[in-house]
Amino acid sequence: MLDIKTFGPQGGNVLYKALSHPLAVDAMQALEQTLKGRIVAVYDPDDYLPTVRGLYPTIQPAIILTHDSEQVGQPDELGGQKRAVVHLTEIEADAVLALSFDDARMRARLEGVLGGKSLYTLGAAKLPDDFLPYRRPYLDKCNFATNFAFFRETEHFSTRLVTANYWSNYGATELRYWLRLFDGSGRILAEWCQDVEDPDGGVVIDSREVKEEFGLSDFTGQLFIHVIGARGHDVVKYALDSFGRNGDPSLSVTHDANAWPSMRFATLPAPDTGETVLLWVQNSHGTAIPEGAITLNPMGEEDHRAVERVVGPYETVAVDVGALFPNLKWPAQLELRAGQHLVRPRYEVVQRGRTRIAHMNVERANLLPDPAIRAMSPLLGRGFVLPFPVLDPAVYTSFVQPNPMSESLTTMPMRLDLFDELGRGCGSHFLGNLPRNHREAVALHELMDRPGHAELVYDFRDGGEGDGWPHALMRYRYIQTEHAAETSFGGHIFNTMMTWRNEPQSYAGPPPGLTTRLFLKLGQQLDGEVLRSFCYLIYPTSLREGRKPSHTCLHLHGADGRELAQKTIMIQPSGSYLVKPHGLFNAELLRQAGEGGYVLIRDLTCRLFGYHGLETGTGRFSLDHMFGF
Repeated sequence: MLDIKTFGPQGGNVLYKALSHPLAVDAMQALEQTLKGRIVAVYDPDDYLPTVRGLYPTIQPAIILTHDSEQVGQPDELGGQKRAVVHLTEIEADAVLALSFDDARMRARLEGVLGGKSLYTLGAAKLPDDFLPYRRPYLDKCNFATNFAFFRETEHFSTRLVTANYWSNYGATELRYWLRLFDGSGRILAEWCQDVEDPDGGVVIDSREVKEEFGLSDFTGQLFIHVIGARGHDVVKYALDSFGRNGDPSLSVTHDANAWPSMRFATLPAPDTGETVLLWVQNSHGTAIPEGAITLNPMGEEDHRAVERVVGPYETVAVDVGALFPNLKWPAQLELRAGQHLVRPRYEVVQRGRTRIAHMNVERANLLPDPAIRAMSPLLGRGFVLPFPVLDPAVYTSFVQPNPMSESLTTMPMRLDLFDELGRGCGSHFLGNLPRNHREAVALHELMDRPGHAELVYDFRDGGEGDGWPHALMRYRYIQTEHAAETSFGGHIFNTMMTWRNEPQSYAGPPPGLTTRLFLKLGQQLDGEVLRSFCYLIYPTSLREGRKPSHTCLHLHGADGRELAQKTIMIQPSGSYLVKPHGLFNAELLRQAGEGGYVLIRDLTCRLFGYHGLETGTGRFSLDHMFGF
C-alpha cells in the first residue's frame, strides 16, 4: 500500500500530483539515490513528509527538524523527538533535506544554521516554467490539471479521446495539452504538445493518428495528460471511445479516469457464462507495484487473491478475473484492493467475438452509514435518486445491479421506481435490504413494456443503512446481435430547492444544483461506417411536486468552438428524451461542425442527467454516463 493522501473533503491533494508527475519522478528518484546511505535531517515546514515517504520510501530521515517551538521535543513518529532547526549546526547529520519547492527561500532561511552540511530541496522536482501559468503558489491546483487515459492502437482496436475546451468558460485564454504515451511495459513511446486555440473548441486525440505521426508499432498502454493553462478547476474530463477494426464489431465508451488513486474500487462484474473479464491494471506511478500488493475479492467476502507479479512503473497488465476466481459467475461482483497504486481502472469483457470496456468506480473510505438519511425531511421527497435508462424492451435487454460503494456499508435497502418517457409512473419494485455480498441483478426489460428509465432509491421498510452514495452497474444488450454495453454511477438528490448538506450538487458553485451543462460529442466515420452519437437525457426528481417541464437547449458547436445552431426540447419531470443530433440538426450543419464538433446541453430550469454513446444502426452501440463542466 502507498501511504499517501490523494483526495479528501477539500478535493485533490495537489502535493501528491506535484510529486507523482512523470516529469518530477526522475528528479525525485535521483534525490533518493543521492541521499541513500547518508544521515539525513529533514526540515518539513509544510507537513510534506508523509506524501514524500509514501511515494519515495527510500528517503529515510534520521532527524526531523521543526521551527515550531511548541513541537520541539515532541515525538517525530520515527522513534525519536523533533529537534529545533536552529540547533542544526550541533546535530550529527551529513545532509539536510528541506521539503519545499522554493529552493531559494530554503537556502536563504537555513544558510546560517547548516554548519557546512549539504542542503537539498524539492526544487529540482519542479515542473519547467512553461508548465506554470500560475507561478505563485507553485501548488496551485490548476498547475496540475492532469489525468490518465487507457490508450490502445492494434490491428483490431483503436481508441479516441474526445473533449472540449471547457476551461475557456472559466477565463482560460491559452491552453495546451502536454501528452506522454507509455506502452504496455511502461516505456515512453511518444511525447508531444497539442495547442487548443479556440474558445469552446473540440479536442480529439486519436490513437491512429498518434501511431502514424510517431511511426509507432502497435501499443496498449496509457496516456498521461497535462492541461497547461487550465482555470476554474483541475479535473480533466473526457470520453474515450474504443473501436473494433478490421472486421471486429466491438464498440464501447468510458468516462475519464478520475485522477486520484484510491484504496479500493468496485463495480467489477464476475464473468458471465462464455465471457472473459480482463482487468487492466495500469500503474499510475514511477515506482513498481510489489508482487501481491493488489488483490481482488468477491464483494463482501474476505477471499483475497493477489496479482502475483511485480507491475513496473507505468506498466499495463491484463489480469484474467476468471482465472483468479474460476467458480465465480455473474451476477457476482468483485472488489479491487488497489493500495493507491492505480487511478480508476478499466475492465474489458470479451464475449462472442466482441469486447466492451467499462470503468470501475472509487469505493469511498470517508462515508459511513448515516441514520439521518432515514429521517430525511419530506421537503426532499424521495431523497437520493440514481437514474438510468431502460432501453426499448422489444429491442434490448436492460439489467441493473446495486453496488456498495463505501468501505463500511454492509446493507443496501433499495427500491426501483419506473417511469416512461413522458414521466408517467410504471410501478415500483422493492428489492429488499440487500447484503453487501448480494449476487442479484434485476431484469428491467421484464418490468417495463416501453422505453423509459428507472430510479434506484432508498427504502428502509425492512431496515438497513444508507450512506448517501447509492450506486449501481447497468448492463444493456441488443437482442438481435447480442452486442452489449455497461456503465455504473451513483445517486444524488435531484431538483429540490431545499438542500441537505452538499446536495443537490452543482458542477459549479454551492448547492442547490438546479441547472444543466452536459457534453455530447458528435459521431464520426470509421472505416467507411457512420457512427452517430446519441444520449438518453433523464429529468430525475427527488420531489416531483411543483416541477415544470424542462426548457432544454441543445447548442451545436463546431470543432472550432463556434455555435452553429440551437434546438430546444422539453422533458417532463421524471421523464426522459432520446437525443439524436443527426435527427435534430440537418446534414449540412453537422458537416460544418465536423468530427470534433459537439452538442452542449444547457438547461437553467433543472438538473438533467444523461448517458451517451455511439451507434451504427446495425446493433453496434456504446453507452456510458455523461459529464458536465
